[in-house]
Amino acid sequence: HFSLRTGPPWESNPQPWCLFVSFCLFTETLMDTKWATTELAWTSHPETGWEEVSGYDDAMNPIRTYQVCNVRESNQNNWLRSDFIPRKDVLRVYVEMKFTVRDCNSIPNIPGSCKETFNLFYYESDSDSATETSPFWMENPYVKVDTIAPDESFSMLESGRVNTKVRSFGPLSKVGFYLAFQDLGACMSLISVRVFYKKCSTTIANFAVFPETATGAEATSLVIAPGTCVSNALEVSVPLKLYCNGDGEWMVPVGSCTCANGFEPAMKDTQCQACSPGTFKSKQGEGFCTPCPPNSRTSSGAASLCSCRNGYYRSDTDSPDNACTTIPSAPRSVISNVNETSLVLEWSEPRDSGGRGDIFYNIICKKCLPERGMCSRCDDNVDISPRHLGLTQRRVTVRNLQAHTQYSFEIQAVNGVSNKSPYTPQFSAVNITTNQAAPSAVPTVHLMGATASTMSLSWLPPEKPNGIILDYEIKYHEKDQGEAIAHTMTAQRSSARIEGLRTGTPYVVQVRARTVAGYGRYSSPADFSTNLKSDPEKSLQEQLPLIVGSATASLVFIIAVVVIAIVFTPGMKVYIDPFTYEDPNEAIREFAKEIDISCVKIEEVIGAGEFGEVCRGRCKLPGRREIIVAIKTLKVGYTDRQRRDFLSEASIMGQFDHPNIIRLEGVVTKSRPVMIVTEFMENGALDSFLRLNDGQFTVIQLVGMLRGIAAGMKYLSDMNYVHRDLAARNILVNSNLVCKVSDFGLSRFLEDDAMDPTYTSSLGGKIPIRWTAPEAIAYRKFTSASDVWSYGIVMWEVMSYGERPYWDMSNQDVINAVEQDYRLPPPMDCPTALHQLMLDCWVKERNLRPKFSQIVATLDKLIRNAASLKVVTSSTASQPLLDRCVPDYTTFTTVGDWLDAIKMSRYRDNFLNAGFASFDLVAQMTAEDLLRIGVTLAGHQKKILGSIQDMRLQMNQTLPVQV
Repeated sequence: HFSLRTGPPWESNPQPWCLFVSFCLFTETLMDTKWATTELAWTSHPETGWEEVSGYDDAMNPIRTYQVCNVRESNQNNWLRSDFIPRKDVLRVYVEMKFTVRDCNSIPNIPGSCKETFNLFYYESDSDSATETSPFWMENPYVKVDTIAPDESFSMLESGRVNTKVRSFGPLSKVGFYLAFQDLGACMSLISVRVFYKKCSTTIANFAVFPETATGAEATSLVIAPGTCVSNALEVSVPLKLYCNGDGEWMVPVGSCTCANGFEPAMKDTQCQACSPGTFKSKQGEGFCTPCPPNSRTSSGAASLCSCRNGYYRSDTDSPDNACTTIPSAPRSVISNVNETSLVLEWSEPRDSGGRGDIFYNIICKKCLPERGMCSRCDDNVDISPRHLGLTQRRVTVRNLQAHTQYSFEIQAVNGVSNKSPYTPQFSAVNITTNQAAPSAVPTVHLMGATASTMSLSWLPPEKPNGIILDYEIKYHEKDQGEAIAHTMTAQRSSARIEGLRTGTPYVVQVRARTVAGYGRYSSPADFSTNLKSDPEKSLQEQLPLIVGSATASLVFIIAVVVIAIVFTPGMKVYIDPFTYEDPNEAIREFAKEIDISCVKIEEVIGAGEFGEVCRGRCKLPGRREIIVAIKTLKVGYTDRQRRDFLSEASIMGQFDHPNIIRLEGVVTKSRPVMIVTEFMENGALDSFLRLNDGQFTVIQLVGMLRGIAAGMKYLSDMNYVHRDLAARNILVNSNLVCKVSDFGLSRFLEDDAMDPTYTSSLGGKIPIRWTAPEAIAYRKFTSASDVWSYGIVMWEVMSYGERPYWDMSNQDVINAVEQDYRLPPPMDCPTALHQLMLDCWVKERNLRPKFSQIVATLDKLIRNAASLKVVTSSTASQPLLDRCVPDYTTFTTVGDWLDAIKMSRYRDNFLNAGFASFDLVAQMTAEDLLRIGVTLAGHQKKILGSIQDMRLQMNQTLPVQV
């Protein structure tokens, strides 16, 4: 056994690891005269030279030998050639020679030509074609191996001392070869000749079998032997190989295998045997089988999973090593506290949690009609705070209930396996009746028009009417006289006309609503004035020239101030294109900080990029705390152009400093691999993050994400920088839901050309059609305005939780549709104000699109006025192109096919197990039914119910759907 201490070549500080390999030194004999029992009959030249004789070895075994002793004759040149020896694809062979040589000094009266050495030659051939005259008996064509000298010679008074010498030669390339021995005047005996080669024997290392392998052509050669995992083992790292050195020894193991799941190491780590019944192994690795977790079992061998017993389950996030658990019991001790049309519910945790710690609660609100003996789901305007599904705390506040109405509330206890159970979650119910309450205050009153003696007013109904509004009371008085002499009038609708007013006089107006419970609060005081003149049209005509003149003067002044600010503002930062540098390395040195390789540690690979791998790791710079970073690496074998293109992104990022732009930490260019180090964004790309958390965020949270993206793009636009590939896939999200613009691979410098800065691409490369403005597709004209178009698509992606823009339409269909003024409809539950902003971004004339500064200001205004985000329009588009995006249920054979089409296939078993196996039954489903069968995510409920609504329309039904 031997121990190997090494590590992967890319680590700067290899960690020790040990590997034990069993091996033996093996040789394979090609020829051995020691065991010859008949004449060898080798070819000799001349006939008076070498002579074959019989003899005995030290053990008195008969042997065949060759000897020569023509020492008294000068100019000896005696050759002896073996039979043809097939090489068997061996590259290098070894020759072991046993021989004796007589000491020349022990032979009297001999000439000075006596020798005590002989020469070894070989000759390669593709067939056994040698004759007594061919090849010629000379050094060429034979190849000399070595001159062989004895360690000991003998005299007549001594017994013969046997010498043993081993020589090797190669590389061999033909079918076989001959050995040749040349005597130049020695008295010697060639006792035996053995021809062999060395090999590494079959071995098992790291659960991989390596076959018998012959050594290489040179004594220092290393021959690679590929390995194969033993039965029931899988590769951990590749390639699997061992090196066979020239001495027939295994060395430098690479790669390894481990036992597959359901199998454990055995026979001193040379086999993988199946787990016995009642035990399992869930993961591939070196671990051993373990008994099944509680509430699970297995009756067969080689188990990778123990099945849960009846009534017990595992959630999708539970590992096979976890115990099986069950659903919780109902919540206990429900307490309700009613205050007019509001309600506070509190309860205690269930007596039995089902063996899990991830318990949460759902609140089901039902409005009851005692006279009909039935209850139905509450309207959407009932507010359950903090939410009605997925609660972790045991207290909610319910608002916006109708006064003097009976309600029933079900508090469900669910956990991570409730959606696995075929039964409805257990719940506790409480029935309450709300008190009588007056309506809330009327929102702001608006002036629709005024004359010298009248004012026309309008207002919205109260947000909480708490009953049927009987009428409205309007209170008004002259602003200078106070409320003591106020007048009142009533209106049946949310508008009124006040007459008999004084000309040119300011008035204070307030409105309140009345129900059977009485009057609500007045609206905030609003100041309006009647006109000075009786003819409003004439008055407007007289003032129009002044208004226009003032507006023109103001506009000229504003433009002048902006131009002066641009020209004379010091320190304004402008983006510099790194491709304008003659030496790309100069751009790297100017904009990116060099990081020493010892400061960076790669922990795991998290993806792959165009130039290499993307990894998560840690960076510890001198004097700073260690931080988690993302690392892009440049793959080996790169060209100079690839290195320049790879580092150009760092040259671009290094110029930016904004909280909504991905931050560059530095680059590693003086070591291998070349790296770009950036801040690490825990939640990854925005599109996949939204799809993973479908329906889990409030509108304000989504708008906050959009605001961050817009702020980052405003920063880039202010620096005269065009991104060209703005999409949700290129937005990264950190753990605090902060969105940052990234991926500057398609970005290019925005040149200032006659106040119409554009970038005209001379490349014929691909562009992201679904996100790209029409002028950029048609003419390769990329500007900040085309980035605004892309931003509108990003808004649509965010509000639809990562839906693919234009769904399954082809790129050419998208181009044609946009050219025909088709625009994406609002996603489900998208506020009207946000969809209008999307449409503004998709205006065909690029100069009419909003600037990013305007987009940021608009989103800030919406965030401050959250009520404006509650206005939602229908997502049904009137344009025929949208029809292709609504699945036609008649084209589907099964309910499962329909779920696949709307990308909700994860609930296929939920529908079938609950009995919803036909479209007639599915069309009758409500949100309560979805919750009962385990569809707990609000976003998924809305998507499914929206498709059910389309199904009902196709069935010509008008049954209401509660979303």
